[in-house]
Amino acid sequence: MILTSDDQVYTGITTDMRRRWLAHESGRAGARYFRGRKPVQLCFLEEGHNRSTASQREYALKALSAKAKRALIHQHQVTVLQLMDKYDLQHLATPDRNTLKQSTPNTSTVSDE
Repeated sequence: MILTSDDQVYTGITTDMRRRWLAHESGRAGARYFRGRKPVQLCFLEEGHNRSTASQREYALKALSAKAKRALIHQHQVTVLQLMDKYDLQHLATPDRNTLKQSTPNTSTVSDE
């Protein structure tokens, strides 16, 4: 999940988070969702899925309410930071690595694994 410049949460799947982030940043090659918005912070990350289970997980995450998504992000913050370190993705987090607010009314979706 990625926090966006308009404070929404995008959920999507990928096999290469760096490549996908750059595509989203460009506003052209990534998801249409990022036209007019920018990715701000990688805030949720999972590993260990194949294409099928990743798609199923993405579907389940998209079904969550905005409040539930943000709670999930906060519950798994330590694990996400560990995965970011493991895959050298620290640059996809903001300097304080914790800018996501607990409750914000606008949340949309898609999962980057």
